[in-house]
Amino acid sequence: MTSSYIFLTPPGGTSATADETRTIRDGFTLLGFLFPWIWLLAHRLWLHAAAAFLLQGIGGALMDEPGLGPAGAAILLGVNMLVGLEGQNFRVRNLAAKGWNEDALIAADTIGTAEQVYFSDRAAIAASDDAAAPDWQNKARPNGPHGDATSLGLFGFDGGR
Repeated sequence: MTSSYIFLTPPGGTSATADETRTIRDGFTLLGFLFPWIWLLAHRLWLHAAAAFLLQGIGGALMDEPGLGPAGAAILLGVNMLVGLEGQNFRVRNLAAKGWNEDALIAADTIGTAEQVYFSDRAAIAASDDAAAPDWQNKARPNGPHGDATSLGLFGFDGGR
């Protein structure tokens, strides 16, 4: 299954090495779902961990009260789902707040493949510093639809959004 991987480079560095670059998978984290505040502590997200611990404590206390069990269970499940779904995003935002730069987003089957793609691109850029930039402009296809063509999304790709 293809996942997205976010590559972050350290603050102030334009040419980061493999040891300095951080790779974070963008997606659901099972350990974050099962153990939310412990997972947040392990990733040094102190404020998030404190909030998750507090909310889980409130949810546990509500579950002990008669008639409020479903509300407490909903709070516990909500915290677990939030950390499971958004935990990796919390990590990325925390590093971005510290000055790290989001350098690339690569979709790949494994983290190894994503790193090969990312670092091979960096090696090609470093090897051809004086080479001309590739021509990435869209070119009209011969005999292709032009103008008011339909597209799969809500908006066409002609710059309208």
